[in-house]
This record gives sequence, structure tokens and C-alpha cells, in this order.
Amino acid sequence: MKTETIGKTMTNRSRLLAAALLLVLLASMSGCAWWDSIWGKEPRVRQTPEGLYQRGFEQYKKGEYKKAIEIFTRVRDEYPLNPIALMAELGIADSYFENEQYVDAEVAYNSFVELHPTNPNVPYAMFQLGMCHYHQMQTIDRDQTATQKARKEFERLMARFPQSKFAIMAEKNLREVKQRLAEHEFYIGEFYYRTKKYEAALKRFELIQREYANLGLDYKTNRFIEETKLRIREDADRKARAAQKAEEARKAKEAKDAKKAPQKATEKTPVPGNSPPQQTGK
Repeated sequence: MKTETIGKTMTNRSRLLAAALLLVLLASMSGCAWWDSIWGKEPRVRQTPEGLYQRGFEQYKKGEYKKAIEIFTRVRDEYPLNPIALMAELGIADSYFENEQYVDAEVAYNSFVELHPTNPNVPYAMFQLGMCHYHQMQTIDRDQTATQKARKEFERLMARFPQSKFAIMAEKNLREVKQRLAEHEFYIGEFYYRTKKYEAALKRFELIQREYANLGLDYKTNRFIEETKLRIREDADRKARAAQKAEEARKAKEAKDAKKAPQKATEKTPVPGNSPPQQTGK
């Protein structure tokens, strides 16, 4: 009886061992996917450049821009010869832009334009370059360096790709950029006018008239030019009258001094016969 029981036990153990070996064999044949499915994990598949890029794009759409940049950077660095690497470069730039990191975005877009001058996405990158500066523009009473850079980039795009849809978009924004620059010049000119620095004010107003016509400032600019020129003439007339008075005063003084000179000379000259007696020594 005991021998029969022992035999059955050994048989069961053998069967369990065989089943375990079979499971191990199946697992090794199917890779890790089977094991991961047991634990509820996603099957681990070798990542393709396109799949990796898609992961980055999904993070971008969710607003996870830092994660998107990390993944796009992997695509660019690990698959530099794959065409998807170019899209990853733009993905990095776009992620910086949407995260309002405009300085980093500017570097990324500019790098794309310089490294891939014939790529069909260059007009888009150039437009975004202008927009990086556009979003950094200051109010009219502040420094306008970013505004000047935005103007430069939009004009460069329009000159290089005049038929591009991005050139049309740039032209629309360029008008706003120029208007900001014109208002800045007018702000400074008006300040000079109020402080009676009319020559400096006139230069600003004439600059607006020359470079920023038809932007809504023509009427008041022309009016200030007329008023400023009038003030300059009035100042010139006032200075001329003051100079004339000063000259007349100088001449009157010289004439007065000329009349006094003979009288003083007469007083100092002794009259003959009226000399005082000279004392003689004893």
C-alpha cells in the first residue's frame, strides 16, 4: 500500500515538473510578452523611430512639453539618418514654443532653418522664429528690440518665400509689429515735444512719416510735425531777437564808453599857467 502511494506521489511530482518545464519552454519561445501578460503589463516591443516619435507627439498633445522634448530628443539623437528625425527637431522647437520658452524655441527653429535650408518646412520654421520674438514684444514705453527682431524675421520670410501661406500670415503680423514700432517712436517724439526738445521731436515724427505711413498715425503725426516746426521757428526768432538785443546793448555800451574816454583824458591834462608854485629848498 505504501509502495503504491509513494509511486503515485512520484508520478504526480514528475508530471508537475514536466508541466513547469513546458511553461518555461513556452515562455522562452514567446519572449517576455507571455510573462508580462500574466502580470497585466503591456507587451514590450522593440521601439521603432516612428513609434518613439508618436509617443513624443502624444505627450505634446497632452501638454506634457518637457516629456515631449525628451522623447523627440531621443528620436533626433538615436535615429539621425531617419527622415523622422527632422520632424523630431521641429517637435522640440514646437514644444519649447508652446511651453513659452521662446529663447530656446528660437534657437531650435533657427538651427532647423540653417541645417535644412531646402526642407519644405523651412517657411513654417521661419514664421515661428518671428513669432518667438512677437510674443516677447514690450509695450510702447519699453525697449523694442524684440519687436525689431520680429519685423526682421517676418520680412525675411516674405522675401524668401512670397508664395507661402506662412508669408501671408507673416504679412498680417508685420503690420501689427510696424504699428507697435511707430507708436513707440511717437511716444518718444511726444516726450521730446513736451520737454521742448523740438529738434529731437521732429526727427522722430519725420521718421514715422517716412517709414510707418498708413498705420493709423498719419493725421496726428502730420499735425505734430507742423506744430513742432512752428515751435522751432518761434525759438529761432526768439533767439534772433535776443541776439539782436544783446548786439544793440553791446554797441550802446561801446558808444557810451567812447564818449567817456575824451572826458577822462581832459581831466587828467594840466592847464598852462595854473601850475602850483614849486617850493625851493633852503
